[in-house]
Amino acid sequence: MKKGILPLLLLLSLSFSTLLASCSDSRNPASESEDQGPVANNEALSSAAPFEITIRHTQVGDSKKFRLALLEEVVAKTEAEVPGLTIRLDAVDSEVNRKEKLRGEMAAGKPPEVFDVFGSPEAQLYAREGLMLDLSEILNALGLKDKFTTLASFTLDGNIYGLPIGGSIEGYFYNKDYFEQKGLSIPQTLDELDRLAEEIQADGKIPFAQASKDAWIPLMTTNNLWSYYAGPEITYGFMTGESQWNDERMVKAIAKHKEWVEKGYFKKGELGLEYADMRNQMITGEAIMMMDGSWANSVFRDPAQAGPMAGKIGFFNMPPLKKGDPVVVMQDANNGYGFSSAVADDPRKLAAVKSFIKNMWTEEMQLRGLKEDGVLPAIKMDLEQMRTTSDDALMQDIFTAVSEIELSFPAYDALVQAEVNTALSIGIQQIIGGEIEPAKMLEHIQAVQNTANALE
Repeated sequence: MKKGILPLLLLLSLSFSTLLASCSDSRNPASESEDQGPVANNEALSSAAPFEITIRHTQVGDSKKFRLALLEEVVAKTEAEVPGLTIRLDAVDSEVNRKEKLRGEMAAGKPPEVFDVFGSPEAQLYAREGLMLDLSEILNALGLKDKFTTLASFTLDGNIYGLPIGGSIEGYFYNKDYFEQKGLSIPQTLDELDRLAEEIQADGKIPFAQASKDAWIPLMTTNNLWSYYAGPEITYGFMTGESQWNDERMVKAIAKHKEWVEKGYFKKGELGLEYADMRNQMITGEAIMMMDGSWANSVFRDPAQAGPMAGKIGFFNMPPLKKGDPVVVMQDANNGYGFSSAVADDPRKLAAVKSFIKNMWTEEMQLRGLKEDGVLPAIKMDLEQMRTTSDDALMQDIFTAVSEIELSFPAYDALVQAEVNTALSIGIQQIIGGEIEPAKMLEHIQAVQNTANALE
């Protein structure tokens, strides 16, 4: 075990070290057939005796109903292919699953057979402890290994330990009707975005919808700001020591976020507001713009959720500092499904997992996810094919935003240790609450980073 793992697990309130005596070394799936046909033909499935696997998912709530329907369809196909199989769906809120339930199950060495997981840092951490199934052989057998846009977040030492369900970018949703009524244009520089926010505020509206009870929400804005001020490459260097959090360019980026807070560009009391509150600010017309992931489009395209605002929301990328500078955007594929390494010991469960993967990661399902749920594909797909899949105006805006990207980067939490992420989360909330200055905040984060790096 790397000496950096133990402090990370202590921070997560876990101790995997107790597992090492009872868990075997990382397991690899048994040799897989190259047959890509129905898994039911596998000789290991000659018995039709009942057996069960559990799929832990996070498709909870009205905003995820389309994604849940797709999952249920894949489950039905998989059960039909594998004799005796019953799949139990276990629905858990995403944050609860990520920060509580799955961590506890991993600490006990008993995760579900299939589970929602973030590739970095969680899947890589669990894979180091031998708790994740290596999918390399399965992907080779199914002809899928080279079909994904990226598997970087789920890859450790050349092996693949999970699959992203979709991709996303971060940018601004905006009230198109309001822009048209006021004669406003999409900003081309950060200064233009600043002046736009000032004009909106003068009209009695909130420029940016925001809810900061969970720190990852405002950090979408912060992460995109520092990737412009300091360049997207800076985040890759924090773990190696090549970059410093207290770099003066980082200070300027955090100061810009602080300036927007002090100018009143976000709703007062944002530290007490939940994620759903932020979207409601847009739906009610209280706020005019909102930094969020492209996944949020499903809310604004659904009349049941967006009401009269459905069809009246657009999307644009955060603009660069200066006109002509490259457009830099968070573009990620870090959330998906992982599989318990214990599956490798049961040929029938292994066959069920292979069937699930075969049915879930198809071009048809990815395009349906795009059309019905607005999730960008995780597998490689021509942009024009995406455009013709959905004629929805908001989705067309998102496709345009994707086409404009000149430099992209993964979200910060995929590139730093968990304890650094925690320090950053506390720091941005202190900035929003007016409790700390940017330079002091970043000095503290750098100190945490130094300690984390020394333990690697």
